[in-house]
Amino acid sequence: MHDVVQDYYGKQLQSSADLKTTACCDASAMPDWLKPLLAQIHPEVQSRYYGCGLICPPLLKGCQVLDLGCGSGRDVYALAQLVGPEGKVVGVDMTDEQLAVAQSHQGWHTESFGFDNVSFIKGYIEKLDELDLEPGSFDVIVSNCVVNLSPDKAAVLDGVHRLLKPGGELYFSDVYSDRRVPDAVRNNSVLYGECLGGALYWNDFLRLANAAGFADPRLVEDRSLEVTDRNLAQQTGNLQFFSATYRLFKLDGLESACEDYGQAVIYQGTIPHSPHQFVLDKHHAIAAGRVFPVCGNTWRMLHETRFAGHFQFIGDFKRHFGLFEGCGSVMPFDAVAGTTEAIPCC
Repeated sequence: MHDVVQDYYGKQLQSSADLKTTACCDASAMPDWLKPLLAQIHPEVQSRYYGCGLICPPLLKGCQVLDLGCGSGRDVYALAQLVGPEGKVVGVDMTDEQLAVAQSHQGWHTESFGFDNVSFIKGYIEKLDELDLEPGSFDVIVSNCVVNLSPDKAAVLDGVHRLLKPGGELYFSDVYSDRRVPDAVRNNSVLYGECLGGALYWNDFLRLANAAGFADPRLVEDRSLEVTDRNLAQQTGNLQFFSATYRLFKLDGLESACEDYGQAVIYQGTIPHSPHQFVLDKHHAIAAGRVFPVCGNTWRMLHETRFAGHFQFIGDFKRHFGLFEGCGSVMPFDAVAGTTEAIPCC
C-alpha cells in the first residue's frame, strides 16, 4: 500500500479541494488561540494539508515533539510555535513531494518565527526503529489522519511506545469504522487514499493499543464522516466512519479498567487557554476550583505527566472501592453529530 499512498498524496492530490470525502478534512471547531498560529504558516504548506482533526494538545512549551506522517508540514510549523525555541519538532513522512514542500519553506518559517526548531526526516511510520531517533526522547508524539494509511498499525504503536519518555503521550486524530472494513473497500486505492479503506474497527484499535503497552486509551473527541462521492458511497455500503482524536499515555501502573480508590483532583486553572476547565478526554471536563472525583487511571494520567503541576491531588491507592461508576464497554463514538456534555466518569 505504500506505493498507493505515495502516488495519491504525491501526485493525485494537488490541494485539499481534490479530496472526494470529508475524512481528510479538518471540520473540528478551530479554537481562537490557534488561529494566529496557523496564520503564520506559508500558504502553500496550508494548501497541501489533508488532516482530519486538531493535534495541538496543551502544555507543549519546551517539549520534544514528533509528528508522524507530517506531509507538507502544517502541523509541524504550528507545533513549532507552541514548543518555542527551547523545544523541538521532528516531522516524518514517506512522500517526497510532500516533504519537498515542507522543507522548501523552512527558511521562510524560521524568519517568521525568529527561531529554527524543526527538522524533517524521510521514513515509514511503521519502521521508526530504522530512523535516527533516540528511544525515550519525545514528550509528545502526534499524528493527523495517517496511522490508517499504514499497512502495519501494530508496528506504528510499538514504535511510538519505544520513542516516548515515561509519562509521555501519543495524541492523534485518525479515522475509525464501526465494524471491520471488508477487503473490497480496503483494496480500493481511492478509498484507501481517502483514509477510509485502511480505517481500523474501533475495538481492534483498542486491542492494538493495549498490546503495545498503552492501557486505557482516552477518546478526546469524535465526529461522523460523510462519503460525499456517490460512487464511493455505494462501495462503502452500511459502513460508518468516524474521525476521532485519542490520547494514549506511556505510564506504568495503568489498569485495564477504571478502578475507584476514592481519589479526586482539583484543577487550578493554570493551563494556558484553559482557565475555566481542563478537558482530559470526552468524559473528563474538569472545572477549575472544584473537587473532581477520578479513577486511579485518571489520577495517574494527571499526577505522573506534564500536567501534574496544575492540579491538587487528593487520595492514594491504599483503599479500593471497586469499578468506578459509569464505566462501560460500548462503541464510544456518537452515531449522530452533536455535542455531549462531559461528566465525571471514565
